[in-house]
Amino acid sequence: MRIIIFYRTELDRCPVEEFINSLSGKQAQKVLWVLRLIEELDSVPSQYLKKLVNTDDIWEVRVQVGNNIFRLLGFFERDNLVILTNGFAKKTQKTPSQEIELAQERKRDYLSRRKNNE
Repeated sequence: MRIIIFYRTELDRCPVEEFINSLSGKQAQKVLWVLRLIEELDSVPSQYLKKLVNTDDIWEVRVQVGNNIFRLLGFFERDNLVILTNGFAKKTQKTPSQEIELAQERKRDYLSRRKNNE
């Protein structure tokens, strides 16, 4: 079983939580359903979780609600802990590079702060 946590900034903001709160009830419900799947399934279909190529081990959670496509980006720490860094509505085929860069930046920040707290 995996555990999903949301990245928090140094000022204790939680961008993923803010993103989910900005969605409609039905959209947020579907996002949470997909997150539960990722936590509970041993083998998650790539329809819901997929590694992004040419990144620093960034993964995307994939959610579709009607014509709306949402992505949550994050990374694995150890084998079973997923840290989600940011979320966005996807408008094009390609994942926007600024969203990938943001995820990579937050990953570095998370790992460096965690290391300093050990």
